[in-house]
Amino acid sequence: MTTSLSPEDTVTATAALGTLIRGHRLRIGLTQQELADLSTISVRAIRDLEKGKAQRPRADTVRLIADGLRLGPRARTVLEDAVRRGHRGGSGSRHFAAERPAPPVPLHPLIERDAEATVLTEELRSGAERLITVVGLSGVGKTRLALEAAARLHDAGFPVLWHTAPGAVADALPACDDRSAALTADCAALLHGDGEADDLAADLSGALGDRPVLLVLDGVDPARLDFARLTRLLRELPGLRLLVTADTPWNVPGERLFLVSPLEAPDPSGGVRPDAPAARFLLGRIRHVRPDIVPDERVLTDVAWLGHRLDGHPLALSAAASWLTVCDLTTLRGIVESDPAPLLDHLADGPSGSRLRERVARTLAGLPDGHRQLIGVLCSTTDQEFVLEDVVRLTGMPLPHCGRAVRDLLVSGVIRSSTDAGRSAFRVLCVVRAGGGLTAPPPPAPRRAPARGGPRP
Repeated sequence: MTTSLSPEDTVTATAALGTLIRGHRLRIGLTQQELADLSTISVRAIRDLEKGKAQRPRADTVRLIADGLRLGPRARTVLEDAVRRGHRGGSGSRHFAAERPAPPVPLHPLIERDAEATVLTEELRSGAERLITVVGLSGVGKTRLALEAAARLHDAGFPVLWHTAPGAVADALPACDDRSAALTADCAALLHGDGEADDLAADLSGALGDRPVLLVLDGVDPARLDFARLTRLLRELPGLRLLVTADTPWNVPGERLFLVSPLEAPDPSGGVRPDAPAARFLLGRIRHVRPDIVPDERVLTDVAWLGHRLDGHPLALSAAASWLTVCDLTTLRGIVESDPAPLLDHLADGPSGSRLRERVARTLAGLPDGHRQLIGVLCSTTDQEFVLEDVVRLTGMPLPHCGRAVRDLLVSGVIRSSTDAGRSAFRVLCVVRAGGGLTAPPPPAPRRAPARGGPRP
């Protein structure tokens, strides 16, 4: 029995086949005339196929084109499947195209990250950036920001393929789509060194067509990714955008580094700001645990102080709020003043809290020896802010070297910038002081400063 082909299904199927042929042709650098010469198929026939005008190509035609394109067994099978889908009505491809793969659904609202989400979304949507790595200390909110950007792009028409690395904390409800899950797994496997870029490019073209598509790799280790394979995918799929969330940069050409810092948490000694991002975030977490706590003046003061003392780090603030099930706000503030380390264990989710300390320690262990020594010295010499000149004085190193070191520490997330004193200053995060297990080595002997330029040690 032969199933008739509706006009809508015909257009979908032939467009998918044409996309595959054109993608393979461009990949190996052939013109339509050169492919015609190699395949013995007319230029007009190839042009009609690529434009989706040829409704029922013969099997011999497809075979000759596959020969001319020098396709391997898997890519040839994908091409033949596209033809068979067309003769069956193209419903699978059309359904996949109509039901755009969606990102996971976040479990918590986005708080105080709208500006970052807007920039991230626009850069990916416009194609101004095709590879963005979102970095920051564990628990700072990288995944939640990526979820927001992915959701906005999906609303704008982007299919979203989302991969969460094994062991990463997935604070979201996964999308239930076996086909997109399989395609996403293939993408992740390819970038980790498995599979063939040509075959995957063909699969992506067949499933998604020429539309822009966002691939998210959440919580991956960039050191394990294969940049050469990504380069081929980006070249063969002009609409592909890659968004990576990681603790460290990938450090490859074309990478746009997007640093996620803790929430703004101004020093309350200069006046309590209940609208400060860290204070608002902590108040929201307190309502979940203790809805009976009324945000009066005293409560707002304690909240502002806790937000500042914990550096506006979202996961540290959530962990602290969880302790209000067993103590009051005044007692909680007292614990933070004496030793905040125990508060890094979230009472409602112990494993998550414990991993925060482990991940902070792992981040510190991954820093160069000189950077770890600098953090140890900063932790032992001051509880307050430091400026670039302090780093020059403590290390005895030239100003450019110290500037790069501070920049590296900012990117790793173990320090944050501050403008409380009206100047460019920095401070080591409380979660680093409390959970890093650092012991400070003796400061190195100062070196003689250059005769000209740069501050003297």
